[in-house]
Amino acid sequence: MPAERAGYTVTMFLVDLSPSMGATRTVELPPGLDGEERSVEMTNLQWALQFVKYKVQEMIFGGRKTEQCGVIVFGSEDTDNIVNEKHGGYEHVSEYIPIGTPNSATLAKLDELEPSEMCGDPIDALIAGIETQDNYLERKRTWTRKIILVTDGASPIEIEDWEETVKRMVTLQISLTVVGVDFDDAELPYHEEDKSEIKRENELFYAKFISSLPEDLGLMGTLARALDSLAYPNVKETKSALMTNTLRIGDVEARDEEAVEIAIRIAKCTSIARPGTWKRFCRSTVDHSEDDDDEGERKVVFKEVMTRTEYTIDRTPAEGDDGDKHDDDSMDVDEDQSEDREDGRLEKVEKEQLIRGFKYGSTYVPCPDAQFPRLNTKQGIEICGFFPGKNFNRSYPLSEVLYVFASPTTAPDQIAFSSVVQAMYEKGVFAIARMMPFADDIRHYTFPSLTTLISRSGERITKHPYLPTEEQLDAMDKLIDDMDLMDAGEKDDDGNRQPWFDPRLSYNPAIHRTRQAMFHAAVVPDIETHPLPPPHPELTKYFEPPKRVLKRARQSLEECIEVFKVKEVPKKLLRTRKDGHVQAADEDEDMILLEHKGPPKKRSDTTPVAGPSGRESESEEELLLPSKRVEGPSLPTPTASPQPELDPQRAPGRIIGNTFPLKDFRKNLERGDIVTKAVEDMGVIVREIVGRPFAGRRKDEMLECLKVLRVTCLREDEIDAWNDILKGLKEDCLSEMGNKAFWSEVKKLGRDISLISSSEALKVGGVSRVSESAAEAFIQQ
Repeated sequence: MPAERAGYTVTMFLVDLSPSMGATRTVELPPGLDGEERSVEMTNLQWALQFVKYKVQEMIFGGRKTEQCGVIVFGSEDTDNIVNEKHGGYEHVSEYIPIGTPNSATLAKLDELEPSEMCGDPIDALIAGIETQDNYLERKRTWTRKIILVTDGASPIEIEDWEETVKRMVTLQISLTVVGVDFDDAELPYHEEDKSEIKRENELFYAKFISSLPEDLGLMGTLARALDSLAYPNVKETKSALMTNTLRIGDVEARDEEAVEIAIRIAKCTSIARPGTWKRFCRSTVDHSEDDDDEGERKVVFKEVMTRTEYTIDRTPAEGDDGDKHDDDSMDVDEDQSEDREDGRLEKVEKEQLIRGFKYGSTYVPCPDAQFPRLNTKQGIEICGFFPGKNFNRSYPLSEVLYVFASPTTAPDQIAFSSVVQAMYEKGVFAIARMMPFADDIRHYTFPSLTTLISRSGERITKHPYLPTEEQLDAMDKLIDDMDLMDAGEKDDDGNRQPWFDPRLSYNPAIHRTRQAMFHAAVVPDIETHPLPPPHPELTKYFEPPKRVLKRARQSLEECIEVFKVKEVPKKLLRTRKDGHVQAADEDEDMILLEHKGPPKKRSDTTPVAGPSGRESESEEELLLPSKRVEGPSLPTPTASPQPELDPQRAPGRIIGNTFPLKDFRKNLERGDIVTKAVEDMGVIVREIVGRPFAGRRKDEMLECLKVLRVTCLREDEIDAWNDILKGLKEDCLSEMGNKAFWSEVKKLGRDISLISSSEALKVGGVSRVSESAAEAFIQQ
């Protein structure tokens, strides 16, 4: 398949909402901690929407504004599509989500879909999708067009004139993918028993429809296989944009008559891929001695690690120095530093007061910005020389590689560039250019010889414990030969063994497993009931060496152990020094979550500050799992902690947390003396949660919070506070990026949730500046 241009794609999802999509099914889950089998009940629609949400999440993860999608549902109660508006017909087909760049709200809206009582025609939905897509891309003819149809095929289809639809799709170069719930698949393999006659006929029609499209525009498969394919670690190939540059041979300034300049274009051949970034958390303890239920208990919670930098001057005189010694440094804010600051030994300065300096000997030389002239450079690739191709180090192209082309618009440049390439090919040489790594980037380390030892007197030593004997060399040669992977793979058609390892099929587990975890957490409603499935076999197939090689190398390995006298080295126990220093743990232990804390650092550039994730972006905060109580030294995982205790996520200065706001609110009301603070914090918490992505998952909880909060404000004479909270909530929800869906739910509660009027306040002896008519008008707007 040729590489697609990154982005510039519109994908239309056609989702079936017919009554048959409401049928429940049992979906197998990964085994539990003890290997027990687990499953979950869900409807066909919920199962199908997992595929749609995964595809949408891929677009969100890519972060390209030019990668857009839209959703059309068929079988809906109402009708709302572009074809119906122009020509009528096409009933029960609705444009559910208009075409645009997807975001977290797209996933939240997909979660709201429910099966209907009406049947819809997928061909009507397909035509509506084609026309909606074509209307949107009227002035973007070069964009890629895709349509994905998700259905169970159990509803009747009007198949007249479907050939015209195929012609239309071929003309517009639209690729169609049909994903069927419980469709037969010989490769999976899967065959549905007791299949209805309508569904059997529909599957045959879909297969005929797909076969009528060109090979690269049609695809059909069952949903189970489609979900499995999403976990496959695919490497997406995209077209790189051509960038203008200049190739120079010789000095074009000093000897322009001997130099050559060629206009070229460069594009990426390979690009480094990295796993998604994570936030760092540290373990902290919270004392719950004030609680009646957990008297004296200290709970372990996880808080985000944030950093800040402060610049200080150490005014402490050096030992043996009569005068003041000034030392600018960036230091951690710890207990010792706080004491020093109180004593006046450390003076805080702002960053704007500092200038850059470089160390020269034992002193620092100040170097203000713009003091030195900028290096005069010229954009381009300069060839410095040539070297034989046999000397090319294969480690050089392991990083990013670029293609170099001659300018496609200038014939002289094409001829000149072709001549250079042809001459290099005939001579078998490579060019050294300035875009190659510099000497500082590729470091050559020298190590003592492993086969030669020289004594202090200059004589060569032939026998030494560090020098291998002939017996040891022979044993190691045999072991290496037995571990050869070039003939450890499967046999080909001629019966010859193939190599076991193929770099093209070896994937980075950190990248693909991280991506799988992020997508899964964003798509499923609950990570506890829908745990992360195991990694795809293609991702782990190279984790274990082939059994053929292990069996073959067993004897030579035992011989090496005997010849080299290999013994197991016992693990050293960590010991705490008298000065309180804690030794570093092994690499497999989590350095962030050590139970014990070492002595505070004296000097460093950054300061970790454990606190709530209030300063993080809202979209990222929703993707984070709540902090869980863990007794061990590692981070909590959903499958390893079946009954976790959630972090209340209570920000500093607040008495109500984000996790259980209603529980915290009622608990604080029992104290009686902090009602005003509890009301204030409750209002802030509700506005925060409603304004975040995926707020629909906590819609009912937030509505209950508002009901309880209003009753409390009326009873406790916090009438003005309630009116201000509700006005602020309405303003937030109806803003451009607000949660309009939640305000619609609030309006459904009617007058009972609106502002507290003067007549209501008078009944309980309170005062309100809002009239009854104003309160009714407020909730209706």
